Amino acid sequence: QVQLVESGGGLVQAGGSLRLSCAASGRTFSINSMGWFRQAPGKERETVAGISWSGGSTFYADSVKGRFTISRDNTKTMVWLQMNSLKPEDTAVYYCAAGRNGIATMTSANRVEYWGQGTQVTVSS
Repeated sequence: QVQLVESGGGLVQAGGSLRLSCAASGRTFSINSMGWFRQAPGKERETVAGISWSGGSTFYADSVKGRFTISRDNTKTMVWLQMNSLKPEDTAVYYCAAGRNGIATMTSANRVEYWGQGTQVTVSS
């Protein structure tokens, strides 16, 4: 099993920045990809960004490209999401995700094997 714990959420004004962190523990050697999803009230959980551990390939949802950056350390224990130029529509609960398969796992919530508990991000206009 893998445990994921997010931190760094909060309230920020539009145009501001936040950095989310995710700490992984347990059988982290089995992880091959990690990512971030978000879920706004009344909406489905959607992918935000993903990263692979081998090679560090990344992808981003079109809605966050150029504003968000995903990164990881080399020990499979930490992943971050730097969020800049935040907009009110970025308001959601953000979830850290991990999987034993490749980065494609992070394109769909149905494929994710491990989830964090979520952290609230609220962007005021």
